[in-house]
Amino acid sequence: MKYLVTGGVGFIGSNLVDKLLADGHEVVVVDNLISENSIARLKNGELSHWDDNQNLSLIKEDINSISDFSIFDNVDALFHLAALPNVQLSIDKPIEYHKANITGTLNMLYACNRAKIKRFIFSSSSAVYGEPKTLPSKEEAHLDYKSPYALHKVVGEQYCQLFTSLYGIETISLRYFNVYGKRQPMKGAYAPVMGIFSNQTLNNMPITINGDGKQYRDFVYVGDVVTANILSANIKFNNYDVFNIGSGIEFSINKVADLFDNKLPRKYKSPINEPRKSLADIRKARSVLQWKPKMQLIDWINDYKLKLGI
Repeated sequence: MKYLVTGGVGFIGSNLVDKLLADGHEVVVVDNLISENSIARLKNGELSHWDDNQNLSLIKEDINSISDFSIFDNVDALFHLAALPNVQLSIDKPIEYHKANITGTLNMLYACNRAKIKRFIFSSSSAVYGEPKTLPSKEEAHLDYKSPYALHKVVGEQYCQLFTSLYGIETISLRYFNVYGKRQPMKGAYAPVMGIFSNQTLNNMPITINGDGKQYRDFVYVGDVVTANILSANIKFNNYDVFNIGSGIEFSINKVADLFDNKLPRKYKSPINEPRKSLADIRKARSVLQWKPKMQLIDWINDYKLKLGI
C-alpha cells in the first residue's frame, strides 16, 4: 500500500510514518518543516533511520502551495496531520491559523479528489467539545468550540463529510484527546503538558501548572493514536464517520504532576482559556474500529522515569 502523511515529521506524524514503514508500506511525507521541533528531529538524528529507506519520500512543501501534484499519484489513503495546533496562538493569530488549518485541509481534500485517492483520515481534536455539559463526551455531543483552533477542527470535519457526500471520498475524523509519548515536544509553544512536565522533572525544575491543577484530562498514548489511524485506513466502509481517540480514563493535572515527582515545588500560573474537564467515550471506536488503547499513563511515566534515571 502507498500512503501520504501530511505533517509527517511532527510528533504524531513521525510515529505514524515509523509504523507504516515497519509494516512494509510506501510512504510519502509532506511537511513544511517550519516547526522547531520537526527541524530538531531531523538535525539531531532522531529520524536518521529514514535516510536509507527506499520506501520513504520526504517532500519539503507547504500544503497550501503544492507545486507538483504527482506526489499524490497512486496513493491509497492520505493521513492529514499537518496543522497549527496551539489553542492560545490561534486566538492571537486567527488568520494565519485559518489558512493553515482550514485552507490546508480543503487543499488536501481537493488533492484527494483530483488524484482519486479513496480515503482521507483527518486529525481532529477533543477541543471541538469545549466545556462538555456531560461526560464522557460522545461523538454526537454538542460541539461548543471556544477558540479558532477548535472551530477549524469542526470545519475540517464538516469539509470531510461534504467531500464524502459530493465526491465519494471515504473520510474519517479522529478526535484526539491529550496525546503523549515518544517524540512529544518538551518545551515551546506546542509542548503538551506531558512534555512540559517531562522536561521540568528531567531538569529538576519547579513544575508549572496552569490554574489550580484540579482540572482533569484524558491522556492517550501516541502509539495507540497511530493504531487508530491505521485501523481507520483499512476498515471497510464507504461513507463518513468520526471517532473519539482517548483512553476513557481521567487524571487531574495535579495527579499527573505527582506521578512525575511529588517532591518538586509547584508553580501555579494564571488559568488560560481551557475546559475544566475532558473525558472521551471510546465505545464507538472500540466497536467500529476494533480499537482499544493499550498503554496506561502510569506505566508510561514510570517507564520514562526509569529510563532517564529520575
